[in-house]
Amino acid sequence: MKTTILTIVAMFSIALANAQTNPAITGWLQNNTITARHYVSGNSTPINDAALVNVQTAQYNTTDVYIKTTGLPSYITGPFLDGNPSLATNQNAIFRFPLNPVQNTGTLTATNGGNIGVFINGVALFDYRDGVAWNNTTMALCGGPGNPNCPGGMGATQAWNRDAVLAERGGFDCAKAHPAMGNYHHHQNPSAFNLDLVVISTICNLYNADGLYAIDNTVHSPLIGFAYDGFPIYGAYGYQNVNGSGGIVRMKSSYSLNTATTRALGPNVSTTYPNGYFREDYHYTATSVGTPDYLDKHNGRFCVTPEYPAGIYCYFATVDANWNSAYPYVVGPTFYGTKVAAKVTSVPSGTTTYTPTLGIANINFDTAKINVFPNPTSELIIIQLIDINKENLKVELFDMSGKLVETTRLLQGSTIAYFDTKALYSGLYLVVISNGDKAITKKVVVKK
Repeated sequence: MKTTILTIVAMFSIALANAQTNPAITGWLQNNTITARHYVSGNSTPINDAALVNVQTAQYNTTDVYIKTTGLPSYITGPFLDGNPSLATNQNAIFRFPLNPVQNTGTLTATNGGNIGVFINGVALFDYRDGVAWNNTTMALCGGPGNPNCPGGMGATQAWNRDAVLAERGGFDCAKAHPAMGNYHHHQNPSAFNLDLVVISTICNLYNADGLYAIDNTVHSPLIGFAYDGFPIYGAYGYQNVNGSGGIVRMKSSYSLNTATTRALGPNVSTTYPNGYFREDYHYTATSVGTPDYLDKHNGRFCVTPEYPAGIYCYFATVDANWNSAYPYVVGPTFYGTKVAAKVTSVPSGTTTYTPTLGIANINFDTAKINVFPNPTSELIIIQLIDINKENLKVELFDMSGKLVETTRLLQGSTIAYFDTKALYSGLYLVVISNGDKAITKKVVVKK
């Protein structure tokens, strides 16, 4: 009996030790000091909020991890210029994710309205839809604000469902997100509009903000979240081949737009209802082993990643060649795995709280890509980190005499910090970015 007990204890200890290397536990951005900020229309000065940002705790047992989060990011939210009356508000949520997700070999589970995943900063992921559909009986839109209810009511399956990424672009903030009754969420790749190669929204021009990460086409994209089946979500770029070889390439959606100008059960293609306005405008072409950088019908593939060297099924936040979001955006119409993650009301007893290792820099200043621009500049210095920022970085501006001119922070879970230079004299300045252990210095010229 004693031997059996010792064996069980040993197995449990090994399981917990292995759990602490699981990215589903270690991958979250934990914060208990930074509070949220938001813009309101017509005012480019952010308003400070009381709620914390990112994830507050990650607790786990041998089967699951429990994430406590406000659902708010460290990047500034808003404004939402399509008349959305909601602000991003504290969701006070707990999400349970499996530590060992499994493929669903039975009837596939369709994605749904509302949360279908969570990004590593605790912000919700929604699928393509926005709750508006086409009623072929009335020949008009139904569902959503200002429209009559759809047949069968909220949640009923409709033949033609509106794509939020195209239809609601005017209501997204700089980070390509908006709230639904306070629940701030992304339908798509969570990088800022003004960082795309072709900018399709001008919201960032006045309301300076950023996103969770900046796309970098030279390295494997970072782990940015987990879907509700527990499988990881990555950014737009990965290894060409599933075994980790072949260089870095853009992961491509295998969905493309139909070419017909008529719709069987919807309005004909027009300027009001352009191709891509509805999810059903897309069709899937199966990928093959010869095209490993094209994703399957779930918008993912089984492959090696930096966090999973042995390989795992991964979703990718797909973009086109211009880095504009590409359908199905993150998770396809159905989940690859068994959908078991959920929002819960409490954490069970017996869990262990994961504490990120202290004293180990999350940013490698020897390899970090930090851009300081424009250079020369006259009004504004922008400091941009091309990666997931996992810690709060101090950013200082010095003149050439060594005098400290101004200090700001590049916050965990954001990519951009700013200095206003309109009051500075012309000359050479130094921007110093540090984490308390190491620092990197960039020169910038202020020219008036």
